[in-house]
Amino acid sequence: MSLIEVTNLCKEFKVYKRQKGFLKNVKSLFHRQFDTKMAVDDISFSINAGELVGYVGANGAGKSTTIKMLCGIITPTSGKVIVNGIEPSKDRKRNAMNIGVVFGQRSQLDWNLPMEDSFDLYRRMYRIDNATYKRNVDMFVELLGMQTFLRQPVRTLSLGQKMRADLSVALLHDPKILYLDEPTIGLDVDVKDKIRKFVRALRDEKNTTIILTTHDMADIDEICERLIMIDKGKVLVDSPLADYKHTFDNEYYIEVEFAKGTTPNALDGLDSRFTIINRVHNRVTCKFMRNQIPVREAMSLFSTNYDIVDVNIRNAKLDEIVKDFYAVNNK
Repeated sequence: MSLIEVTNLCKEFKVYKRQKGFLKNVKSLFHRQFDTKMAVDDISFSINAGELVGYVGANGAGKSTTIKMLCGIITPTSGKVIVNGIEPSKDRKRNAMNIGVVFGQRSQLDWNLPMEDSFDLYRRMYRIDNATYKRNVDMFVELLGMQTFLRQPVRTLSLGQKMRADLSVALLHDPKILYLDEPTIGLDVDVKDKIRKFVRALRDEKNTTIILTTHDMADIDEICERLIMIDKGKVLVDSPLADYKHTFDNEYYIEVEFAKGTTPNALDGLDSRFTIINRVHNRVTCKFMRNQIPVREAMSLFSTNYDIVDVNIRNAKLDEIVKDFYAVNNK
């Protein structure tokens, strides 16, 4: 049996319809009108223990609403959610013992306490035995590089330090499932790298099931093995990440640096099979399909027809693939 089962899940919200004009606003005090917004629209999926799942979509697609229903924070309008044999909205306390949650912009830490004291507070709340507590704290401090700020009050920590502390607090009680909602938002490259490596190590060490929502496709690419894409509350894709990327491996990008002073304004004569994506000074990036023009021919066309300094050809990045996918599906 799957660890998480989501079946025909729906969540709708009523949004007050504000009227224009004084008299209409007075009338609305007695007879309010509402619009119905379908945030999650009949989605179904199952997730097994130990899976690393990227749950992605545009702003307002329904990602955070889904996570909140999995946590038991909000109740579904219809459909069913089962997490480790529990309906989260009906038994939030038991469900909380099985899950850890990190929301990128909402800290669980006490602002005035040092990080170590917050850890001890959560140890008491979750009744964590001393051996488990010590083992987890030692592991998290080492993997996330937190030795230097354990005794600092949380209010003095940087954003990256707070995020590492929040991640540790969410995992002290050895939850089977970890929900990460935009965990790397606003962080610098070094901290992002630490968190990504930590999440992979956590799964390998403890077989923790991880669901990650993010707009940073590098997070998905480096952490996840499965991709679920939603848009307007509906699931568009549910696939192993490698399979999803393979369906787009025909798409290539060529980055060309022209000799200074020789960059053609309109790239006159450029083969119509190339699409110009970006142009910055004397650097131009174009997209092409490998089944329409071989890589060797693509390089030859630029080197023969233009005065170039450097040329680089690469596969499409995951964020480019996802962007193109949404563009096609929203036409």
